[in-house]
Amino acid sequence: MQTTNSLASSLFDLAAVLLTLSASFAWLNRKLFALPNTTGVLLIGLFSSLVLIGIELMTHTALYGALTDAVRQIDFATALMNGMLAFLLFAAALHVDLSRLKSRAFPIAFLATAGVFISTAVCGIGLYLLARALGLPIPLAWALVFGALISPTDPVAVLSTLKGVNLPPALEIEIAGESLFNDGVGIVLFTTLVALATASSDFSAVTVGKMFIFEGFGGVLLGLATGYVAYRAMAALDDYPTEVLISLALVTATYALASRIHVSGPIAVVAAGLLIGERGPQYAMSDQTQRYMFGFWTLVDEILNSVLFLLIGLEVLVLNFDLRFVPLALAAIPLALFGRFVAVAGPYPVLRRLIKVTPGAIPILTWAGVRGGISVALALSLPQSEAKPIILAATYMVVLFTLIVQGLTLAPLARRWYRAGPANTDQRHLP
Repeated sequence: MQTTNSLASSLFDLAAVLLTLSASFAWLNRKLFALPNTTGVLLIGLFSSLVLIGIELMTHTALYGALTDAVRQIDFATALMNGMLAFLLFAAALHVDLSRLKSRAFPIAFLATAGVFISTAVCGIGLYLLARALGLPIPLAWALVFGALISPTDPVAVLSTLKGVNLPPALEIEIAGESLFNDGVGIVLFTTLVALATASSDFSAVTVGKMFIFEGFGGVLLGLATGYVAYRAMAALDDYPTEVLISLALVTATYALASRIHVSGPIAVVAAGLLIGERGPQYAMSDQTQRYMFGFWTLVDEILNSVLFLLIGLEVLVLNFDLRFVPLALAAIPLALFGRFVAVAGPYPVLRRLIKVTPGAIPILTWAGVRGGISVALALSLPQSEAKPIILAATYMVVLFTLIVQGLTLAPLARRWYRAGPANTDQRHLP
């Protein structure tokens, strides 16, 4: 009993620290910098981490060690992939207009599948060649693992970046839809390549194809099934506390069940969120319930995003970068951008023959390819090997660049291309 109480107390203390820091940094950002909330929290968290490292180097105080121990208590990969991600994806999907998504289904599916494979090959082979040139050779299999984890655009980071950016509706829904679905493809590809790199399993093309089909389509079917059950339950009553509770149960049960039957949990909760977001307001929710439902999930999205971006900033305390890896990590930034450009520009000649393409789509889609917590979590989850520190350094550098530089400049780039006016303030269908 004492051990259980101690663990509960430790978790509560950790949550208190994270929420206090998130609130404090968000307040500082709004008062002093007025940056987008998540980017501001990330930058302040990163700056604070670097200051603490500097104090440790100059004074040898115990403060840095104490905070590092606290950060080490957080299993970032588990906290994100098996906790926060389900809620963040559902909150994002809930606000996406399903009719618009279906109208761009083909380019979204193409980018979320073929685009991930193309980028994985370009980034993986590129890292392999760069590492050899810089005297840090890593096996090609591990370089391809880096390609797989860095290629999918992070739905949390992308959808956070899109807030306040006024893009043409077709392009906006392509970016949002791709980010919601390509992480499922990327995670399966990442798992396959890690197994190959560690020689832990024998995979054939048929086996890999079955994995993609079963996990992807299985996730969609599971999400639609659980979402429909929740939708019918909401339609049977008019009581907003119960309906919000049903939505919470839907997210947790769907994600947990997906892990049990080995289908894609992220895709499952996205499918469920899209169904509830589309059918719920029309047939199952009163105006009052809609206000509370969408307001609740907007708050969940904002709070968890702040905590997640804070964690990304604080992770620098425990990564232990080797200075030898810095040149390769910096070179990984243009490599990731090039991989994204090839993945976007390559399929577009085909897409132009089949659908109407938004002018200027290639540069916007390339620059909107923001990576975030999912890439860091996958890199941290890698088994110990000589390649892991190199992959982790390259991943973290790319993530910081995309979140800070691309995240802060996407809006000016969009205005340049489209002469956009003020951002749409209608939150109902904003991704």
